[in-house]
Order: sequence, then structure tokens, then C-alpha cells
Amino acid sequence: MIYVLCICILTACADNKNLTGEQFDFACQDVQFKNPFVDIDSVIMEPIKCRYIHGGFDDGTRFSFYYPLKKRDYTNRFFQYITPFPDSETSAQAYPAEYNPIVHAIANGAYFVETNEGGTLDFNDPSGRRDASIGAYRANAACAEFSRHIAQLIYDCERPYGYCYGGSGGAYRTVGGMESTEGVWDGAVPYVLGSPHAIPNVFAARMYALRVLRDKMGDIVDALEPGGSGDPYATLNAEQREVLQEVTRMGFPIRAWYGWKNMDAHGFMVLYRSIVSMDSAYFKDDFWNKPGYLGYANPASLQRDHIQQKAVVTRIIGQREAEQLGLVAPISEEERGTADRAWASMGTDIKEKPIACEIDCEVDMVTLGGELILLSGKGKGSQLQITGAKGRYVTFASVNDQQLLSKLSVGDKVQVDNSDWLAVETFYRHQMPTEDFYVWNQFRGEDGEPIYPQRPMLLGPIFTRGAGGCLPTGKFNGKMILCCSVWDREAFAWQGDWYRNRVKEHLGDAADDNFRLWYTDRCTHGEEDDPTQVVDYYSTLYQALLDVSDWVERGIEPSPTSSYEIKDGQVILTSDGGDRGGIQPVPHATINGERSARVKVAEEVTIRVEVEVPEDTGKVVKADWCIDDSKQYTLPVDLSQATYSADGARVTFETSISYDRAGVYFPTVKVYAERRGRAQTASYVQIPNIDRVRVIVK
Repeated sequence: MIYVLCICILTACADNKNLTGEQFDFACQDVQFKNPFVDIDSVIMEPIKCRYIHGGFDDGTRFSFYYPLKKRDYTNRFFQYITPFPDSETSAQAYPAEYNPIVHAIANGAYFVETNEGGTLDFNDPSGRRDASIGAYRANAACAEFSRHIAQLIYDCERPYGYCYGGSGGAYRTVGGMESTEGVWDGAVPYVLGSPHAIPNVFAARMYALRVLRDKMGDIVDALEPGGSGDPYATLNAEQREVLQEVTRMGFPIRAWYGWKNMDAHGFMVLYRSIVSMDSAYFKDDFWNKPGYLGYANPASLQRDHIQQKAVVTRIIGQREAEQLGLVAPISEEERGTADRAWASMGTDIKEKPIACEIDCEVDMVTLGGELILLSGKGKGSQLQITGAKGRYVTFASVNDQQLLSKLSVGDKVQVDNSDWLAVETFYRHQMPTEDFYVWNQFRGEDGEPIYPQRPMLLGPIFTRGAGGCLPTGKFNGKMILCCSVWDREAFAWQGDWYRNRVKEHLGDAADDNFRLWYTDRCTHGEEDDPTQVVDYYSTLYQALLDVSDWVERGIEPSPTSSYEIKDGQVILTSDGGDRGGIQPVPHATINGERSARVKVAEEVTIRVEVEVPEDTGKVVKADWCIDDSKQYTLPVDLSQATYSADGARVTFETSISYDRAGVYFPTVKVYAERRGRAQTASYVQIPNIDRVRVIVK
């Protein structure tokens, strides 16, 4: 798997001897990491030509280093990617070329570092657990130090500057490394960062809304589209209105419900059973039987959706058949290690393990998870996590223990049960942290006390320590640009502001000398899933890496922190792109000054677009239209006919379109800004944004 994409030439660079098998005169600051070794030293051609060095430490930590071939191409720095979960040290090799981090590093004169963070964790085997700080930052720090040693051997250079970056769980690890070490990294770019109380609470809130509002999501989305009513509550009943308001105030980005049909449990599935075991009294008794809990109140939606269905297993289904039946989708190598999908690759290496089963009755489970309780057979008394039950098929979660899965047999009596899953959906109500986590203050009475009973233990900080090795405090060494997504559905955007406030507590007036918070609008936790609704954050991330290195090495200050306000849990960016801060262009599309228009078939309509680029962040270099339902940008804008301001920071253009059949359309414009105003530069530093209007054709 590791070198499928690499063409290796088994000779070292001409100017340096091969380091394979060498003994190194190197001592790590962390004395646990001893005896570094190199087992591969070669020139590779893909994803970019460079010198590839692979090795590790004797504790199981492994690394991959990618160095520019020539000293003249090296700018005395490295970029280090930190994955969300401890995983493979070679995951970056499989990234698509347009945002491959190895390519970005080498093309900008840096070498690239990736590690396995001490080795993959087995969440089903508590006996194999190790000190959380190893996977959080210590393995990464040791490899970063050793990469410098190798760089100095190769280039005979001074100490290289180092910059780490990671998203989601990797953001916790990035921040943990910056706060817990000194002299390892000079700067960092964490992105899509959560808070110490993100898990399990942000997932729970989202799943609660998905269940209760599933029949009204279309109305909610349409109300918020251009030309919509603007009132997402208009068609909701009392219970639905309360749920949408509560979850919105918790920080779920209300406009991100556009993708509700494809939302799953995400990384929550990895931790779900741990949550149940850590507060078993809540799930088995209190939620269902005590006042103050939703289960005790037992509203109509809960009665409707609660399933405890007994059945008999009639068939076991493996990976290939499950894919053919459409029960699961394959996980590509490109998705391993990404911020959004790293969790989903857990357990997928075994192609023919049980993936699903067929039962002798039909079940329609509307929750995103639950249990298959084994009532007979070899696994009697055990539970398997499931991701769904539809008709006669029950699909297993990838995190299940293989040995337990193997105990399931045809003829076993089972029970499909989502009781615990329903209980976890409102768990966040009973997990109130301190008042600086302001989205929870909606659950305080006038006296400041919680209106719901509180559990004896807050679970969020426990999971955060496991991911980052510490609780984030805002007291870090070096410089940092934190990149967050306004439409983030897994790490709600207000959490970036929470961390910024912690930085200001520690650094006071000096905070701006060391820290920036950039929000990317119309951006989620991972890659774009609908290119007419959202953009990805890779270009912002890679530009931030270049900017933080310029900040450290040359004293060039990056663009200011984004201009925003927090209102009822929502991050609202300043509409004026010139004053917004950050680096993302801001397009405004209108039809005759409005956001929508009604036209006849074949009637031409002109859409006007004004784009502003934040001060000193470049100019718009490219724009494209998607005018139909294809979700493809096939109509390029001729920007030579556009009107630019004197400084190039503002551009205006128009496009005329018509439709040959009736329907409702959302023509969408996608614009790109580039720091130096070069249209032909690499796509990974062209910063995108979109806007859309509604056209109703009669």
C-alpha cells in the first residue's frame, strides 16, 4: 500500500551518501525516543520528484521525510502534517495532485514531514492504550527534531524553521504540540479546531436535529437560499421550532443544512460506546426514568423513533456484497488521514469481514446509529454497533471488534435497539461547562443555574486530552494562524473564537503579534460535497502556511484576523470584503439588484457580480459559472472585460444567461483570488469563494 504511487530509484542523491542503515549521532529532547533509523533513502518521482527518507524509532514510531533534491531549491524550512488519528506515515502520498501537501511543500522550497504518531490505536483494545501525549505530540516532535538532523546532514545548513499543521483531531494535536513543547516548531496552522467540550456535544446536537427535523429540512434549506422567505421556522411545529433554535444556538451553522441528506455520524461512531460506558447510569436509567431528561418527557417524536425490534439473522454480508447492495461506500486511499474522513478508514483493511446482515423482519431506523444486541449464539450478551437498519438489512459500524463480529451467525436471535443512541442526542444539555463556553448559556435560568440536571462528569475534556495530550489554554510558543470554517458541521465555528479569547487572556495586547484567526466562508469541516454550495479550505490552509513562515522568518505580518461577530452561536462575517480580514474574496451576485428573479423560458437575464478582496491579499484572477443542475463550472468569465479598481482589490463583471425549460435554478459564480494576481499560479494558493442567485423560469 505504502509505495503504490511512488516510482523509487534505489540510489541516493549524488551529493549525499545513502543514509539507510546509518548510525546517527542524535539525541532527542524526549528521552523516550531512542535509536532512530532510516530504512529507505531514495529518489521518488511521484507525487513530485524529491528525496524520500523513511524510518522510525524503536518504540514503533515511523516517519516519512521528503526533501528537495537540490540545495538551491531548499529554503531552510519544513512543513509537517499532523493527522486527526494516529495513522500511516505515508497517507499524504495518496492525496490528489491539486492539493497534495508533499507537492506544496517541495514546490515552495520546504521539506515535508509526516509520522504515524506512534502507531495506529485500536479503540477496541484498552490493554493496548499508551500515554496519550505520545500520539498527541511527542512522536511528532521527536520526528520533527530528527528531520532537522537529517536536513543538516543533507544540506549542511543552519537549523531549519519548522511549521506544523493539522485539522480536526489533528488541530487538537497541533495546538497541543505548540503549547507543550518549546523549540520544536516555530509556527503552526491548526484548522477546523474544536474546543475542549466539542466531543460528544457537537455531534449529539446535530444528530438530534437531523432526527426531529428530517421531514422539514427541505423547507429550512429553501428559506435560507437566495430568494427564500428568510424564515427557516415558518413551517415548523412547536417541538421542531424549539429543536432548530436550540441546535442553532449550540453553533450548528444553520445554512449548512443544505447537505442534510448526506450527513452521517462522522467521527462520533469511534467514541460512542466509550461515552455510554463512561456514564452508564444516564443511558440505562436516568434518561428514561427521571424528570429533566428528554426520555422521561417522551415527546411524540421520541415515541415514534424508538426501536427495540427482535429478529433472527438470516444472512451475513461481507464488504464486496455490501458495496454491491449499496449499504456501504468504499473508502479510497485519498480519504485516509484527511481531516474529514480519517475516522472512516478504521477497520476497512479487512475486505471480507462482516459488514452487514439480513434479518427476518423489516426495520426502519431513522437514527444514525444504535446497537444490534445478540440474544443467542456464540456472542450472546454482546452488542454490535450499527450505522443503520433499513428494510431487512442491518449495517455494522467499522469500529466493531473483528472477533465479536465473527461470533455472529445465521440463526442467531438479535434485537435492533437505538435506545442509547436516542439518549445520547441530548446528552449535551447535561454537560454544561463554564460560562466562557457561551453557547451553553441558553440552558441557564435567570439565576445562572442550569435548567437541566447535570451529569457528575464532563466528558469533553477527557476526549480532548486524549486527542491533544492537554487541554488548550491559548498559551503557545511561536506564531499561529488558526483557520476555521463558518459552515463547519463537526467543529462549530464559534470554537475558533473561544480559542482566540484564550490567546488574548494569556498574551493580552501582544496577541496580534503572534496569532490570527481566519474564517473561511461557505466552507465545511472537510472537502466540498456540493461545489455550488461550498468551497474547500486547502488553498487557504496552504497560503496560511506560507504566510506564517514569512511572519516568523521575515517579519511580514499576515492579513488581520477575520472581522466577525457571534450571534446566538452563529459566526457572522462582515459583509464588506475589503474590511473582512482573512484572505478570502467576497462575491456579491444580484439580478436587477435582487437575489432572485422570475423569467420566461428563453428570456435572457443579466447577473451582476461584485467581488472584494481583503486588503493586501491579491486580486481576483479567475471566475466561472455553473448555471444548471450539473454542479459543474463550465462557463468561464472573461475577466479581461471586467472592471477592476485601481488597486485590483475590487472587480465587477456581468453575465447574461437564459433557460430553455421551466424550473428553479441557482446559477452560481465561483471566484478565485491569488496573492500576486497571477492566474497561472498553482491552484493550491488560489483562494475560492462562491455566491448564488435564484432564477424561477415559468
